[in-house]
Amino acid sequence: MSRTHRLFQLMQALRALPTPATAQQLADETGVSERTLYRDIDALRGLGAVIDGAAGFGYTLIEDATLPPLGFQDEELEALVLGLREVMQVGDPALAKAAQGALDKLRARLPDRQAHRLRHAVLSAHRFARPKAPLIDAGTLRRAVWAESHVRFAYRDAAGSATTREVQPLGIVYFESSHCLLARCLLRQDFRSFRLDRMTGLEVLQDSFRPNRVSLLREYMEQLRNPENPFTPPR
Repeated sequence: MSRTHRLFQLMQALRALPTPATAQQLADETGVSERTLYRDIDALRGLGAVIDGAAGFGYTLIEDATLPPLGFQDEELEALVLGLREVMQVGDPALAKAAQGALDKLRARLPDRQAHRLRHAVLSAHRFARPKAPLIDAGTLRRAVWAESHVRFAYRDAAGSATTREVQPLGIVYFESSHCLLARCLLRQDFRSFRLDRMTGLEVLQDSFRPNRVSLLREYMEQLRNPENPFTPPR
């Protein structure tokens, strides 16, 4: 195996493994000794990769715009095109615009042959009936999810009943006919899902529930997978 190929494999492993990845895990992934692994980490840093960590603590790759673009296999490229075009169909306006921008950047940075393949991809996505547009700024809600900040909003359910909810936002799911926020509702003291097209007056609050989002979302997802309590999105 050439050193270049080995360094590429190491980059892939740093991207794929849960962080921080230990030296032993990375050595196993790339088929080298830990001593060689440490030299390869130093080599990647010398090439511009920002890799946080040290021996005994594990390593985390921090993306760096100075790194050269990754190469894609043809089917990986097809999968990316299909996924981005699906987001353009079902995402909120800001996310759909971001997907188009990502597709344009891919086209500009790919080798000529693959750029041609992207322009004339055999896979596409189309929805005859798109989900209803959110009544709140979905980008603001996404940022609140990442920041692990409480949010408050007015909500009207399928029966027309109106309530004001303060929740801990955990994630957003894009269903065929709606976009739903998965959250822990402080009013009900339980997990709930809320359609974005029934939410108004979104406020991001100062209260934080960091660092509990991942554990709460994991607990919620386990409940959703329970066959005795099948999940159905709000109608």
